[in-house]
Amino acid sequence: MTDYPKATRLDLIETIHGREVPDPYRWLEDVSSDETREWAQAQQALFAEQQATWDTRGHWEKRLSEFLSSGMISAPYWRGQRQFFMRRTAGQEHAVLYTVDPDGTERALVDVVAIDPAGTTTLDSWQPSKEGNLLAYQISVGGREESSLYVLDVETGEILDGPIDRARYSPVAWLAGGQAFYYVRRVAPELLPADEQQYHRRVYLHRLGQPTATDVEIFGAGQTITNYYGVSVSRDGRWLQISMSEGTAPRNELYWADLSQGSPEAPDLRRIFADIDAQAGFSIGRDGRLYVETDWNAPRTRLCVADPTDARPETWVDLLPEDPDSVLVGTVTLDGPELAEPLLVAVRTRHVVSELNVHRLSDGSFVRKIELPGAGTIGAVSERPDGGPEMWFTYTDHVRQSSVFKFDARDFSVTQWATPPGAVKVPAVTSQQVEYTSKDGTVVRMFIVSPVDAPTQPLPTILYGYGGFGVSLNPQFSGEILSWVEAGGVYAVANIRGGGEEGEEWHRAGMFGNKQNVFDDFESAAEWLITHGWTSRSMLAIAGGSNGGLLVGAALTQRPDLYAAVVCSAPLLDMVRYELHGLGATWNVEYGSAANAEDFEWLHAYSPYHQVREETHYPSVMFTVFDGDTRVDPLHARKLCAALQHSTISERPILIRAEAEVGHGARSVSKSVALKADELAFFSARLGLNPKSKAGQ
Repeated sequence: MTDYPKATRLDLIETIHGREVPDPYRWLEDVSSDETREWAQAQQALFAEQQATWDTRGHWEKRLSEFLSSGMISAPYWRGQRQFFMRRTAGQEHAVLYTVDPDGTERALVDVVAIDPAGTTTLDSWQPSKEGNLLAYQISVGGREESSLYVLDVETGEILDGPIDRARYSPVAWLAGGQAFYYVRRVAPELLPADEQQYHRRVYLHRLGQPTATDVEIFGAGQTITNYYGVSVSRDGRWLQISMSEGTAPRNELYWADLSQGSPEAPDLRRIFADIDAQAGFSIGRDGRLYVETDWNAPRTRLCVADPTDARPETWVDLLPEDPDSVLVGTVTLDGPELAEPLLVAVRTRHVVSELNVHRLSDGSFVRKIELPGAGTIGAVSERPDGGPEMWFTYTDHVRQSSVFKFDARDFSVTQWATPPGAVKVPAVTSQQVEYTSKDGTVVRMFIVSPVDAPTQPLPTILYGYGGFGVSLNPQFSGEILSWVEAGGVYAVANIRGGGEEGEEWHRAGMFGNKQNVFDDFESAAEWLITHGWTSRSMLAIAGGSNGGLLVGAALTQRPDLYAAVVCSAPLLDMVRYELHGLGATWNVEYGSAANAEDFEWLHAYSPYHQVREETHYPSVMFTVFDGDTRVDPLHARKLCAALQHSTISERPILIRAEAEVGHGARSVSKSVALKADELAFFSARLGLNPKSKAGQ
């Protein structure tokens, strides 16, 4: 047995809604205590000791580096005749934001490595002004996502404004002329209780170059403290839209104002879409119509049109009705004198595979389907805001790197616009989508990526899932997947309930008291892979992060016999106390709240930390946590790690890998490679996959 670091078990039992709830590792919530620090240091030493035995790690690090050396490129984002895009070349730790001037000159605008050579600073978001001469951008340090907002002159590169702090997750909605913008900022911390300082957002109007103390509060006072706000201004500068949602709830309210009828400091905001359990968003077309994308009475989403001067839901008329078998994810309008009539291009996903269809803008009637390079994913879609017959989009699948394509409505052609700077030789793999049946009879789909010459016997397999917040797992190019499959393994991605793969009903079938459906779907995927000969229990691993960390945490505690190894990254695991830490209070609209007796019962029933059983053969587990994570506190992983180390009677090690100066989201290339190399080396050691022997065949 592994000699685990000492972890005191408290005799702490709380009575919650009449149920006794033990919490023996509550002390591990306090990261600043000496006892927690000593425990963490001992765990770090244990991890290093185990890591030293992973003789395949060098192979994975080399191969992952080679896949990532191709770099990346984004679709162009147009403002007038100027375009903005992101590109990362081989050897760069982070992508750089560029602009292309009207004369074709390309220039770097924001390079975070030039700002911070240590590579711990990330570019969180950016938004050019409507004229393209100014750029608002947000950066943060150490993975903490506490964005500071700046404004620079695109022509000169001079910083004109900022930093504006407390701008985490803030949109920037420029007014016409570029002298002011709406944005979202948290209330100053000194005005709030300590446990509320990461909430209390407000919408403000900021005048360029003026102190933030003079910013005018537009919206948010008196609302729910965990609300998030979206704000946008139409291309013509006339219409202001504010979207309000409680935390991450799949419903919102919309407020609408005509800026031509008053001062931007005091817009006449009208509550248009409210008290409806659905989401909607507005945009103004170049034809002056209001376009509404909504899942109200349409879980797979529909597109409606209306008069912007009367945007009430009862006036909306379907332009693209809901399709019963595909999900509408976006639309683009193409027009101009080169076309016989304006066209509407709709991006849909059918069982997460993207489709591109052309319709008449006048009545939504179908024109034709556009062929794509394969069964993959369309990403960012862009058009010229002033109009034209062309649009740009990214496309990727399991064997194709993300590249930029251009669709021209004059001849319905699709051509490659831009490719990543470096080339990568893709190994011979095959990707297929299969169907299986979950415990309650629901049909679920799963992608399986395997070697072209895969033998019939079971192979070391990684099963990945997420299953929450309406997030879809679309097919995409992955160095991690290709490295594993190239070495002789199988990689499966399950499109389980809780995600958005089949629309909002699919999401809600995995929310609140339905959360067990998510775990059942995942377990059924594992059983299917074993039954159909892809793998065996001794060669099956599972992986997930964030909400996917909760998924694999529940999987390993509910069916410890089914898996050989688990990577559980940045996870939620104590579902009784999750609301008290990180951004947990914004997620009770997805999971429920332990303060409510009914919610507590289902949360406690699947909470991985509370479902650990003593004297149990648990699979090997590697928790990966990040000290800069301000979304999901690493305390979740510390507590479950200690509980599993105490309870397991298996020889398979339980480890925790902690990393500093990174957080829940973006990170440098080298840190990404190091993390994934450790994960694949861990899986190799536990499942018996030897990439060196495969390479020598």
